Amino acid sequence: MSDELGLRERKKRQTRQLISDVASSLFVQRGFDNVAVAEVAEAANISTKTVFNYFQRKEDLFFDRFPQAVDLISWAVRERPPGESPLAALRRLALELLKQRHPLGGVGDRYRFFWQVVLDSPALQARAREFAEEVEVLLGALFAEAAGADPDDPWCRLTAALVVTAYRTAYVVAAQRILAGEHADDVVDDHILLLNRSFDALERALAS
Repeated sequence: MSDELGLRERKKRQTRQLISDVASSLFVQRGFDNVAVAEVAEAANISTKTVFNYFQRKEDLFFDRFPQAVDLISWAVRERPPGESPLAALRRLALELLKQRHPLGGVGDRYRFFWQVVLDSPALQARAREFAEEVEVLLGALFAEAAGADPDDPWCRLTAALVVTAYRTAYVVAAQRILAGEHADDVVDDHILLLNRSFDALERALAS
């Protein structure tokens, strides 16, 4: 039974990845706002209903790694080593994603087309802002959980907002440089420096 469940889960992941890959290719070629979900379904040789079984809305077809980001953030804070602060755990995660050149790391030459699609679509920009707010809420809850505080503790919410702002600023700066024509290898060291300076500043501010 476990093998059957494992096979079923792998097939679901493969289908989800297929849908996302087909959608992303169409969005890059024609622009996000010029592609209908039905066209994605047709290109993937599945039904529109199946697409929505895996993705709640069209924007999620493009931002398919948002759930993974939530999982990684939650894991980093909740499974951090004894004695490590949540902030240090998040710094470690950000630097590890960069080291791996993971898509969530924010630096990579091949992401130039991804960012351009976002810049050309108000709907995707709105979804990105919405997700930043969702991450802020998640971090506030994680910080409160780690501190044994009330989930609505204002200091935890403020800390979360500062972390999101710092990371988003570093991410956008790197993306803008790569979109302007610089290579990722020429950007990554400055990106790491900015991330570390940001986290250093956050740690000093929060400690006081």
